[in-house]
Amino acid sequence: ATLAFSARPGHSARNSVSSVYMVSAVPDADSKTINSPEEDDGSLTKFHSGTMPGNHKMRAKMEKMLREAQISITKAIQEIDGGTTFREDSWVRDTGGGGHSRVLAGGKVWEKAGVNLSVVHGTMPVSALRAATERGVNRGEGEQVPFFACGLSCVMHPRNPHCPTMHFNYRYFETDGGDKWWFGGGTDITPCYIDEEDLKHFHGVYKEVCDRHDPEYYPKFKKWADEYFLIKHRGERRGMGGIFFDDLNDRDPEEIFEFCKDAVNHVVAAYGPIIEKHKNDEFTEEQKQWQQLRRGRYAEFNLVYDRGTIFGLKTGGRTESILMSLPETASWLYDHNPAPGTPEAEFLDAARNPREWV
Repeated sequence: ATLAFSARPGHSARNSVSSVYMVSAVPDADSKTINSPEEDDGSLTKFHSGTMPGNHKMRAKMEKMLREAQISITKAIQEIDGGTTFREDSWVRDTGGGGHSRVLAGGKVWEKAGVNLSVVHGTMPVSALRAATERGVNRGEGEQVPFFACGLSCVMHPRNPHCPTMHFNYRYFETDGGDKWWFGGGTDITPCYIDEEDLKHFHGVYKEVCDRHDPEYYPKFKKWADEYFLIKHRGERRGMGGIFFDDLNDRDPEEIFEFCKDAVNHVVAAYGPIIEKHKNDEFTEEQKQWQQLRRGRYAEFNLVYDRGTIFGLKTGGRTESILMSLPETASWLYDHNPAPGTPEAEFLDAARNPREWV
């Protein structure tokens, strides 16, 4: 889910929010295609938090890096899809900050895909801080926490049940005027069927990324993903994991920034070849039904446990951007259990008992 907040209604969508006008998406806004970061005529960080205390250099650097990643990733996904383009809506949060939301709908390959950038600040209740992170447990219940957050979040839901869903989020947080800061994020994959070659490739890409920065990252963050994406009331994971980390501030922020940059810039390398491999695979109605059931599990996790979703809703978030992560269609069947020995049963076993892929 994305760190996304509400915009003032009644104003037209435009590419940049670097103005005194409140900008929000409107249903009939024209689709925009932006090919380079230079086409932005303003910085969300510079315009919206210039007077706030904190690490302004890192704020601006993180936003620029994530905006460039948003543009490059959506360009690559459009090329793989070949059927439609991303629509971009720019918006401003009345109480501080704004963002750029890019959504693709009705594609040849992807039923729905979104890549959302948010740069927001202000104050939030302790309950929102606790939803976003494990921090804040010692704060008073009625306390308002000054914060800054910059994040890029993505979810892609393909049509073909042999093509996995993919999610990533990379973010930078500050509270208390920059006295406390941390990075969080990760990339994970949610197939409907086990293809060991695909999972070795996906996890292999991220192991290589992690190893370039710290050999302990991959085993630690892979385990963290397996724990984080557990649907507790089901006793199974949302998918086949990847990497996940939060509250990361144990070294120079520049080092962590470079790790986040490396990770987000390998999303397409990890995910694209798997989609190219399977996008034209034939599938049965039964396999499509299984995909719908797994999408139901995906929705359950996002609405009940996902930190970004809860954080956004608790802080009056922009609902369209927050719930962009949900699939267009999903299904729930009463007490459904796949037959033993089937590919569906194999998937469920892997979701209940995490495996090592590399």
